[in-house]
Amino acid sequence: MTQEKQISGENQPEKKFRAGAVSATVWLNQGQNKKTGEINNYRTISIQRGYKDKNDQWQNTNSLRINDLPRAALVLKQAYEYTVTTPVQSDSSSVSEEPVM
Repeated sequence: MTQEKQISGENQPEKKFRAGAVSATVWLNQGQNKKTGEINNYRTISIQRGYKDKNDQWQNTNSLRINDLPRAALVLKQAYEYTVTTPVQSDSSSVSEEPVM
């Protein structure tokens, strides 16, 4: 992350995996070690499902239906593989989205 992103508090997704309406997003975060003061980068993963509301507008939720679970498992597996095989970079200026189904 650049100093500018740290100051403004903006946190952009690093990678997104999608299977149908279900997606898992990998976020690159920064934290400070309380003992040493060292700045560390770490990743977190969020999962969501897209749907259209009564007004035909796209919305997102973290609630999954039973039929969403296989897709959720797939995108979470892909996100896990990405996080353990890709070194953490200090600057993530663009998001890449990867459909898995």
